[in-house]
Amino acid sequence: MLPTALPALALPAAHPPMGPGEQLHALVRRLFPICRSITGDGVRQTLAILGEYLPGLQVHEVPTGTPVLDWTVPREWNIREAWVKNQRGEKVIDFEANNLHLVGYSVPVRRWVTRAELEEHLHSLPEQPGLIPYRTAYYAEAWGFCLAHTARLALTDDTYEVCIDSTLAPGALTYGELLLPGETEDEILLSCHICHPALANDNLSGVAVATYLARHLAREPRRYSYRFVFVPGTIGSLTWLSRHFDTVGRVRHGLVLTLLGGPGAFTYKQSRRGNAVVDQAAALVLAQAGVPHAVRPFSPYGYDERQYCSPGFNLPVGCFSRAPFGEFAEYHTSADNLDFVRPDQLAESLDLVQELLAVLDANRRYRSRSPYGEPQLGRRGLYKNVGGGLDGAAWQMALLWVLNLSDGQHTLLHIAERAGLPFAQVHQAAIALQGTDLLELLPD
Repeated sequence: MLPTALPALALPAAHPPMGPGEQLHALVRRLFPICRSITGDGVRQTLAILGEYLPGLQVHEVPTGTPVLDWTVPREWNIREAWVKNQRGEKVIDFEANNLHLVGYSVPVRRWVTRAELEEHLHSLPEQPGLIPYRTAYYAEAWGFCLAHTARLALTDDTYEVCIDSTLAPGALTYGELLLPGETEDEILLSCHICHPALANDNLSGVAVATYLARHLAREPRRYSYRFVFVPGTIGSLTWLSRHFDTVGRVRHGLVLTLLGGPGAFTYKQSRRGNAVVDQAAALVLAQAGVPHAVRPFSPYGYDERQYCSPGFNLPVGCFSRAPFGEFAEYHTSADNLDFVRPDQLAESLDLVQELLAVLDANRRYRSRSPYGEPQLGRRGLYKNVGGGLDGAAWQMALLWVLNLSDGQHTLLHIAERAGLPFAQVHQAAIALQGTDLLELLPD
């Protein structure tokens, strides 16, 4: 288990303490300049920084060529420099200026090319002429550059010098994993992808929220064990699953965290099961939070939830985000920057995920010890002011609903849904009734 005292962010003495949103954004800013891909030193550097925030984070290296389910760990890719120069020796495209300028996993190149040949390796967005797109070539022997369409139109020389000083060689796939043991070995899985360079919302926002979520949970009592995985997209979750084939049955609930720092309504994508407890809890938390939101059915396209929810595993893992991928103009472009991700949006996302996990952790089944008729609550002091503003009619209804539906079949989540009451109120009512011996807690 992690120690309860976790390191705080180092700040100049003259600065006031940062709020939660500012701390989240500070981590995003620190990670933003690192060039990440599905393998390579950028991933290692990212995980080394996360290790400063999360003592106990384990870093795993899986060698190139390792079979992972139907896939194989690819060669490791690293990049030192990449640029295109015109005939006057001026850099007209420069990876050092923005990581997005280079197509990820580009093979090494060092030669002069004609403008026509260069055009075959360029990517731009005519409909968003001022933005640099994000493109990759993970599983193809290819190379290319991305640039603003206005800059592309300005390339008028007959020939250009191209340099891509990269390596694509046997190495390893790197991922991070943190386990916070709880009272039981049953687990809640939290997963986020760490492979995208120079994209703040996709997915440094998810990485930051997951990091501070782990810091919060490390200080709290936990019924479930919480497992955090920081993996490259697709191949990373496949690798993790292949190495936990015999233990994924412990996963009772799970979330993929992504796109949590931009604007837009919250979006929860259900697990493949559609009616898993995490699906019900997410819908309840979002509805009771009173924030704009949407709950969408599962589809086999998106982020790593589609791997966790593949039919052989069929884990109860949903995806929690704000505006979904491909549904905001900044997606996979240079506009997904540090200004696009705001501290207040990050903090709001963290609060909602914490609330969702609190519901999952507290959701239990009870059985009434006095099921024949309504027990007299007044003589047990349950109608008195119990503190926290929960006395009165709302408190009485919470007590009555919990007593009536605590038949060993309904969970507190079911009761909150049916009664239309806040989960926290239902949970507190159950604790109060248990304290007067009117309820017994059932094992999971």
